[in-house]
Amino acid sequence: MLELILGGARSGKSRLAEKLASESGLAVSYIATSQALDGEMSARIEQHRQRRPASWALVEEPLALARVLLELAEPGRCLLVDCLTLWLSNLLLLDDQARLAAERDALLDCLDRLPGRIILVSNETGLGVVPMGALSRRFVDEAGWLHQALAECCQRVVFTVAGLPMVLKGEAL
Repeated sequence: MLELILGGARSGKSRLAEKLASESGLAVSYIATSQALDGEMSARIEQHRQRRPASWALVEEPLALARVLLELAEPGRCLLVDCLTLWLSNLLLLDDQARLAAERDALLDCLDRLPGRIILVSNETGLGVVPMGALSRRFVDEAGWLHQALAECCQRVVFTVAGLPMVLKGEAL
């Protein structure tokens, strides 16, 4: 099963994803896309680490997400990716359009071939005003296009607000 959980910052999307992974009864591998580039991000990463069960495997991969998914996915395993917008930011900051396109296409191409349960977490960024800066506008555009493509191929899509999940597609929670 392939699931996409969207929401704003501190919306409860990661907690929901972690709950679904825990309740799946499967072995869980957590794929973290963040990088501890400053103290604030290090604190956020530590907060996430403390919430996760010690039995979960952890893979940190900021760029080559499709490769890691293909390596780890198997029947009887749940892969939880948190989060796609950090992954997208990492790629955008490389300032390599070809790499961004290749990694995005590789992700979208591999999803329908992955066994097991896959839970993708991402920030919904398209609900506010259009950002002023070119890079910020590009980020919002790229995230929106990625989310649309993912929502099309996912069996369940959930939007989370104030800790409350709203199923947009697929079976109820």
